[in-house]
Amino acid sequence: MLSLIASSYGAIMASVTIRNLPDETHRALRVRAAKNGRSTEAEIREILEMAVRPAKRSKLGSALAALGDKYAADLEIARVQKPAEIVIFE
Repeated sequence: MLSLIASSYGAIMASVTIRNLPDETHRALRVRAAKNGRSTEAEIREILEMAVRPAKRSKLGSALAALGDKYAADLEIARVQKPAEIVIFE
């Protein structure tokens, strides 16, 4: 079940209910949370965040910049510097 809840800061946050979670899994989550100094809820948020938004994910802009650096290193672009022209609208 997914629901949206307004926080005290005015932001809308999603809330997820997980049904039929095995006791062993819940117990393992509680132990993992305790080892990391977090609540079980915070630990589950961290696990979900890392699963869907990993730190090492590829970003399109960075990938394109790296590609440009790799293949355009010897490319020399001549640019003509000229003063801006004044535009008159009538």
